[in-house]
Amino acid sequence: MKHTLSFLSAVMVLFASCSQQQKEVSKSESSGIAMQWELLSNFTDSGYAARIRLINKDDRALTDKNWKIFFSIAPSPVLPTAKPQPATLEHINGDWFRLIPNAGFSLAKGDSVDIEYKAAGYVIKNTDQPLGIYIVFYDDKGNEERIEEINDYTLIPFIRKEQLLRGKADRELPASPAKTYAENASLSLLSADQLLPIIPSPLHFEKQKGEYTLPAATVISFPPSLSDEAQLLAERLKDVSGQSFTLKADGNAESGINISIDPNAVKEKRPEGYRLVISEKGISITGYDAAGAFYGMQSLLSLIPTGAYIGKGDIHLPYVTVDDAPRFGFRSVHVDVSRNFQTKETIFRILDVLAKYKINHMLLYTSEDEGWRVEIPGLPELTEVGAHRQHVSGKEAAALHPGYGSGPFANEKGKYGSGYYTRNDFIEILKYAKKRHINIIPELNFPGHARAAIKSMEARYQKLMKEGKEQEANEYRLVDPEDKSVYMSAQMYSDNVVDITRESAYHFYFKVVDEFEKMYKEAGLPMPVFHAGGDEVADGAWSKSPNALALMAKHPEIKDPKNLQAYFFRRLVEVMEKRNIEVHGWEEVALKKDSTGKMVANPEFAGRHVVPYIWNNMFDYPDLAYKLANEGYNIVLCNVSNFYFDLAYNNDPAEPGLYWAGFIDTKNAWAFAPFQMFNTTLKSDMGATLDWDKPGSAWEQLKPEARKNIRGLEAQLWSETIKGRNMIEYYMLPKLIGFAESAWSPERKWETEPNHDLRVKSIDAGWNRFANTIAQKEFPVLAKMNGGYAYRVPPAGAVVENGMIKANTALPGISIHYTTDGSEPTMDSPVYEAPVPATATIRFKTFDATGRAGRTVTVQGSVQRLN
Repeated sequence: MKHTLSFLSAVMVLFASCSQQQKEVSKSESSGIAMQWELLSNFTDSGYAARIRLINKDDRALTDKNWKIFFSIAPSPVLPTAKPQPATLEHINGDWFRLIPNAGFSLAKGDSVDIEYKAAGYVIKNTDQPLGIYIVFYDDKGNEERIEEINDYTLIPFIRKEQLLRGKADRELPASPAKTYAENASLSLLSADQLLPIIPSPLHFEKQKGEYTLPAATVISFPPSLSDEAQLLAERLKDVSGQSFTLKADGNAESGINISIDPNAVKEKRPEGYRLVISEKGISITGYDAAGAFYGMQSLLSLIPTGAYIGKGDIHLPYVTVDDAPRFGFRSVHVDVSRNFQTKETIFRILDVLAKYKINHMLLYTSEDEGWRVEIPGLPELTEVGAHRQHVSGKEAAALHPGYGSGPFANEKGKYGSGYYTRNDFIEILKYAKKRHINIIPELNFPGHARAAIKSMEARYQKLMKEGKEQEANEYRLVDPEDKSVYMSAQMYSDNVVDITRESAYHFYFKVVDEFEKMYKEAGLPMPVFHAGGDEVADGAWSKSPNALALMAKHPEIKDPKNLQAYFFRRLVEVMEKRNIEVHGWEEVALKKDSTGKMVANPEFAGRHVVPYIWNNMFDYPDLAYKLANEGYNIVLCNVSNFYFDLAYNNDPAEPGLYWAGFIDTKNAWAFAPFQMFNTTLKSDMGATLDWDKPGSAWEQLKPEARKNIRGLEAQLWSETIKGRNMIEYYMLPKLIGFAESAWSPERKWETEPNHDLRVKSIDAGWNRFANTIAQKEFPVLAKMNGGYAYRVPPAGAVVENGMIKANTALPGISIHYTTDGSEPTMDSPVYEAPVPATATIRFKTFDATGRAGRTVTVQGSVQRLN
């Protein structure tokens, strides 16, 4: 994998089209200009208001011509201010903005200036602040002269109601320890024997009297076809016990661990099923197939007592009989490495934890507007250009501009805008996943969300045209320079849609598919599935394209430019079906625009090798998933209200993540009824209680005969706000544990309970047991596994009542420590066991059994805050 690249000569050609070549601009790591950013209010009439303060600590004065400041911030339209300002904030593209001085601007050394601006929407998170801030200085001719990063930066904390809520329509209470305390009030601590023995819960679990002690030098016997699985089991057992285990192929030990495949010997005779028996004779794991045997091993590991993971005991395993198989054959997690890159080693860690929780697919999202992340032989520009973000003189440059805080310089340490997997890296990932029974689904998002590919192929075009190779230059070109269409995508890009009327677009697409298929073949795998993306093509795309208008004239049935997407998808599916590749995509691949302008189900691809992934269960089409399933589509449920792991756990400003569809915690991922999803879609994006049974509601329910069309479930990890390994693990864990229960485990009784009050009561009781199990069993395992994962330990809830402070936690079993002198609590601080007097300052901090901590909560009498 390449983390750094020199600026190749091919890339240098790109910047020649800008006003100044990048290599000629002087660079500095830090600027003498300081900046503060403060949210003023989300309660304005049309959006939010914010203030930027610039402080000049440099010897150079800032004038109205010699500087501009660039940064990333949540994309939303900039609105007019009531009063003229010293400088103006302008949107460039995506989340890339610039601050430009107005006429007469002057800022001498030692002076400061305040600049207010307004924008649509709202901001409530620390992750919403300007990121990747830098200043560009210009000479007298307007040429870029010097780039300096602004590291002297201060965020003014969010503390007022108008800063903590998403405008006046927000129905959530402002973040506070008291709010958290109330949310945790129904939870209680359970004893170890009340916890779930295995997560995800098996179909049948029977515990017998007695224990089996795993002795040193235990023999693991297995058939040769399970050598990889047996090796992984031995490694995991050694990590826990410190003991080595003897591997014996083609044997049947009298004691120890015997692993086999025998479809006739398992109770659940279906793919991935297994039987696990622990008795005085030893341990027997029998799989319906190799995957079943592997999942039996994961259940065995789940039965290891917590004490063994924290170094306090031998491995004593209860006598049990487990018969199990998954509820859904498709259990997937989507990992976006395009917005912000993740290393190959991080992907390995994610695959390990997915395997632990019996997830069998990963949608590895390697192409987007902001990055192309896999080397494609024959198209080197995709990684020379598309895998790197840096400052450019304008969005027209055939290169990628900064995004999501990546800053002005490509490959900068601590930034995640640059990076890619070499061909060998990707093959390694495939092989690593294969050993863990995880299928990697490759992806090429078309025709929208394609800016990285477009800019890369424009770089190729420009280079080859300079060499006089016009035919070769056009072979993979993705845009038509004569297209004057004006559009704005959901992420505020105006140049991210491919011209699907060009044959070169299809040449490009199938060239990439070919190269992916070769990588799979080299890894010893078929490529049965390819994800085509297909989401969020902006309205207005192709509307002023001469090529598109000519194509529509030949095909009057298309009628609306929006339906050119279906034309593209039809051609794609026809080719992929001939190659026996199933095409997956976001819900838009199964939709078309009708005569009224409404998006409706497109019956054309129902029953074919097309699988749409449905995330929208809250907004315009909350019953879309069931409509498509009822019409014969095999679908994957990706409900945003339950499975978007990149949405913040809650509305605390310090809790990172997005919130455009509300807030998602582990309980949301666990409390999901796939066949009765309206029963578990409880809040709107703004926190209002949803009533699906109110008069006038006519949402389509899933027909019993269409249940078979629910292929499975997928959780999403989009990476706009994720920077590095620790953040992606924090976002993923423990939400993944709740998702795994929904995807694997049998239908829970509350899923079909028609009475609302009884259903809620049953959900709360089940969640209490699950939450206790996470804290008391799963956290110690995750702390030990692979050197420890950066899972989220929830902060304490706290409330002042009658001069006393009460505290609690969202995951019973983690401890709360506190101090009364204002110091930071540690595990040596007193343990909270009963209400304490509300003295001047009390600080609470949560710790799990291994010492991993949550954020500190500070309570001062009736004043409460999170640090």
